[in-house]
Amino acid sequence: MKVIQCGLGLMGRAWINTVQASSNVEFAALVEVDAATAQKRAQEFGLDPALIYPSLEAALAAVKADGVIDVTPPAAHQAISFAAMDAGLPVLSEKPLAGTRADARAIVAKSDQTGVLHMVTQNYRYTPLAQTVKRVLQSGDLGDIGAVSVRFFKGPHFGGFRDEMDYPLIVDMALHHFYMLRYFLNADPVSVYGKSWNPPWSWYKGDASAAVTAHFSSGAVVNYTGSWCSQGQETSWNADWRFECANGVLTVQDDRVYVQHLTGLEDHGGVHFTTHDALTEVPLVPMELQAQAYLLHEFYEAVTNGRTPGTPCQDNIKTVEFVFDVVESFKTGAPVTR
Repeated sequence: MKVIQCGLGLMGRAWINTVQASSNVEFAALVEVDAATAQKRAQEFGLDPALIYPSLEAALAAVKADGVIDVTPPAAHQAISFAAMDAGLPVLSEKPLAGTRADARAIVAKSDQTGVLHMVTQNYRYTPLAQTVKRVLQSGDLGDIGAVSVRFFKGPHFGGFRDEMDYPLIVDMALHHFYMLRYFLNADPVSVYGKSWNPPWSWYKGDASAAVTAHFSSGAVVNYTGSWCSQGQETSWNADWRFECANGVLTVQDDRVYVQHLTGLEDHGGVHFTTHDALTEVPLVPMELQAQAYLLHEFYEAVTNGRTPGTPCQDNIKTVEFVFDVVESFKTGAPVTR
């Protein structure tokens, strides 16, 4: 299967590595608008400079391909997706689906109209950590989920478009965690309320810190707290999680999964306290392919064998709506309900 990769920047490097490591996918061409970046990547990865084009349209006119990998900034996703789908080429797009709600909805409408596959790289789903959490929750061992707490704190200095975004934490990063909330709970938010801010030391133009409360259709209530300009004691990229369940608790801390089960009640001078078994670490589910490698293989299977992927744009739009409902709450100071 031959693909055209659009975007050779920071994440573009990761996808070049992923494609070059694949036994099923190879490059038909690459696209990069910045000539210096194109030259740098060609030298770095041994790419044929003649196969790097300044636009997707130029690449489409010059080569035959089976799909497009979109690793451009979010503002360019609609244009890239439209050009690819109009040419009949399936799209594997980096998250977010688009930089705005309107662009994201337009991409879904185009995919519906053309019947061309468009899937989003929610790579956090395809990791041993995520699959372990999902397996424990799905088993029913801990019972119904009543509440979820998510804490995320990082201080990355990316430079580029993220530094200029109005809400970089929520739109470009928390989107991962919001998607995982939908995946873990097998439900969607029905009401969200949030507050965003930018600390005085922030190197971002827009708000890089936020607190969000979301009520889900399953009945679970979620509290999300995060910052992308943290000054210390950082969490992992996956965040730290706590699931309060009917029969116990599941936690994720430093990329390790723990469970503790409710065992009963104990009388302490007339006051009854819950009792629990020992806190137990859950072994991570082994995975041969993970993250981008898994998604690339899933894209290959979808294009060549017609298998339905787990992250099509028709589902991913629900995560985008979640994100921009939160942004709307930031702007209005009021809850947003669906």
